[in-house]
Amino acid sequence: MSDAYSSFPREAPCGNNPLDLSVNIAGVRLKNPVIAASGTFGTGREYSNLIDVSSLGGICTKGLTLSPREGNKGIRLWETPSGLLNSIGLENPGIPAFIENDLPYMKSLGPAIIANLSGAASFEYVGGAELLNESSVDMIELNISCPNVKEGGIAFGLDPGTAAALTAAVKRVCTKKPLIVKLSPNAPSITAVALACIRAGADAISLVNTFKAIAIDVQKRKPVFDNIAAGLSGPAIRPIALRIIWEMYSELKDENINIPIIGMGGITCLNDALEFLMAGAVAVQVGTGTFINPGTMTDVIDGLYEYLKVNNMNKVSDVCIR
Repeated sequence: MSDAYSSFPREAPCGNNPLDLSVNIAGVRLKNPVIAASGTFGTGREYSNLIDVSSLGGICTKGLTLSPREGNKGIRLWETPSGLLNSIGLENPGIPAFIENDLPYMKSLGPAIIANLSGAASFEYVGGAELLNESSVDMIELNISCPNVKEGGIAFGLDPGTAAALTAAVKRVCTKKPLIVKLSPNAPSITAVALACIRAGADAISLVNTFKAIAIDVQKRKPVFDNIAAGLSGPAIRPIALRIIWEMYSELKDENINIPIIGMGGITCLNDALEFLMAGAVAVQVGTGTFINPGTMTDVIDGLYEYLKVNNMNKVSDVCIR
């Protein structure tokens, strides 16, 4: 895209009205609907020499836990056709160290900062939320869906009652920051979990996280990952993720619930992002697509500008067909 569209605000005449890429998620304004997904963008430093990080709508942090974690042993990444398996295991420095050492730099970049909060027990989530609530992050994304950690993690996101209890516990201490709940596609009923979390106080939902999957090394004749199961992401999951977004939007509409949906799952180009926005998502997160092409997110942002302009639309919400 032309450099003319590379700096915020990306606004230009569209009829008699300015073209506006900004979105509002639970009271937080993002300059555009494109967010770096958790675990794929570091703190922004890693990509600062490759793209204009300041142009992004938001950055989701790596999964953060109350105490530092070393992550999983053995192989952590394994490519599959049109996808990527990961078993990182939430390696991170711990929330206190993140707030002291990483957050000031991330805030200086410009995009909204979304802290992805993880844990192995309820008290860890609550303790982490208390610290983040007093920090300068803009939002908290409650990760109840990570399939890589043996203890906790995925268990919170499978059952509506358990998910609601954790959401309510975090919401009680998360009084200053909007709370997004990140849902697992591995739940027997992801819509039931979503409704339970919303009724427990979630301000927004993000979906989908990775799909539980495995790989076997045929030369070694054993599973690739020490934990056996890993999380599948990338273009391979996009049509399924899109179907879930479509159904989730429909379910919430039937329940007369108006809450932001952040969509993700295999987005690698403008058309992919448009599909999610048309299906009912107000914003999208890009993860594995950034590994394929570091400029994926900025390409999508510039493409959205062009799409709105060519189709005589004034704002991103006009894209939704629902």
